[in-house]
Amino acid sequence: MEGSGELPGPQPPHPGDHRIRDGDFVVLKREDVFKAVQVQRRKKVTFEKQWFYLDNVIGHSYGTTFEVTNGGSLQPKKKKEEPTSETKEAGTDNRNIIDDGKSQKLTQDDIKALKDKGIKGEEIVQQLIENSTTFRDKTEFAQDKYIKKKKKKYEAIITVVKPSTRILSIMYYAREPGKINHMRYDTLAQMLTLGNVRAGNKMIVMETCAGLVLGAMMERMGGFGSIIQLYPGGGPVRAATACFGFPKSFLSGLYDFPLNKVDSLLNGTFSAEMLSSEPKDSASVEESNGTLEEKQTSEQENEDSVAEAQESHHPLEQERMEIISQDPEYKEPKERGSKKDYIQEKQRRQEEQRKRHLEAAALLSERNSDGLIVASRFHPTPLLLSLLDFVAPSRPFVVYCQYKEPLLECYTKLRERGGVINLRLSETWLRNYQVLPDRSHPKLLMSGGGGYLLSGFTVAMDNLKADPSLKSNASTLESHTTEEPAAKKRKCPESDS
Repeated sequence: MEGSGELPGPQPPHPGDHRIRDGDFVVLKREDVFKAVQVQRRKKVTFEKQWFYLDNVIGHSYGTTFEVTNGGSLQPKKKKEEPTSETKEAGTDNRNIIDDGKSQKLTQDDIKALKDKGIKGEEIVQQLIENSTTFRDKTEFAQDKYIKKKKKKYEAIITVVKPSTRILSIMYYAREPGKINHMRYDTLAQMLTLGNVRAGNKMIVMETCAGLVLGAMMERMGGFGSIIQLYPGGGPVRAATACFGFPKSFLSGLYDFPLNKVDSLLNGTFSAEMLSSEPKDSASVEESNGTLEEKQTSEQENEDSVAEAQESHHPLEQERMEIISQDPEYKEPKERGSKKDYIQEKQRRQEEQRKRHLEAAALLSERNSDGLIVASRFHPTPLLLSLLDFVAPSRPFVVYCQYKEPLLECYTKLRERGGVINLRLSETWLRNYQVLPDRSHPKLLMSGGGGYLLSGFTVAMDNLKADPSLKSNASTLESHTTEEPAAKKRKCPESDS
């Protein structure tokens, strides 16, 4: 064969491949704080007021714990044995301990001098314990709490984990819940279960949660089946979807279709000419996003010191995630060459996008989707009533909303419309527990709410409503059956008088 001697190209990561590679998307974890980044050589990453480079994580397994050393280098942390019982001398209670600020012999200047000498955080914590006059008088539980608090402050320990639906949903809910409409991670799990998302399905999703719901569906389907995403505006937002790091094979079954063309598709007036103006708008949006991202990255590389100072004063900016363009063929302005080549490339991408939109319209026109999931900031009633026409009978649908009042209205409209069964409006209740020896109890802080779900199943509408001829025949039949026979009058005999 002619292609037998050629070197194979880069293959997508296999499920059993647990090694971190250059260009992979990973999640940095420190205690209960997460941040999603892309592994790139010599790229400075700031996380929890610590800056470092991810060069040394390449080649290690996911789940490896690293320690930040001098110069921003990451070194794998070696596991050490637990301290023996001889070193743990604890008191019976804390009643005689007075927090007057004089129990610690080391001052801030001494701690700063230790850091300047390059002493690791673990040794600093050990010296703080040795120079504390009240540490041995504390109970064993208080000692563990003290050590945990000091380790969090002075030890720069970071764990690199593989992105997943659970990790990314926890990260978004803790960092930027407004971007995902305050959808909690257990609510997302309920949506995937109630929507029967599985491999080989043909699903429809309408979401404005930065692509988190879409990424969760793609992860569960495993690249098998098709997903049609309906988006408002110029183009779909898939910032969270990019953090999953899906291979290109997963994107082959992903389609998108503009939401403002759904009515024409239902009425039968949709045509290919209606998409002639769409690619231009969406392409211009993509280009503007790309140039903005390039400006942001260049400014961040040139003014790292200023950025770090701003992040220390503005924690929200520090937690901001990077949105990376998904187009692998997108080129920087310097690499575009002449203006003519750039215009041709732009037209080619517009034509490809137009073909994908036509394919999505053809899939929707079949009206045999296996499920529908709606999680947007818009009112759910008009969305659901329109999109249910594309779902096959006996298929599930799930609608998420942060508030229950819109879903109550949607519930009422669905009961009036018909064609659905097993309607259920639910809210999940979540409480986290601390599980430790002799200290297991519910945590003091818990989530106030994670949103509401409206779920149900579609059924075939009555044929009488669909076929007017049957309806007319049935109306005549009903008129005959409903006519009651006149009551028989008994003649009274006439008396001769």
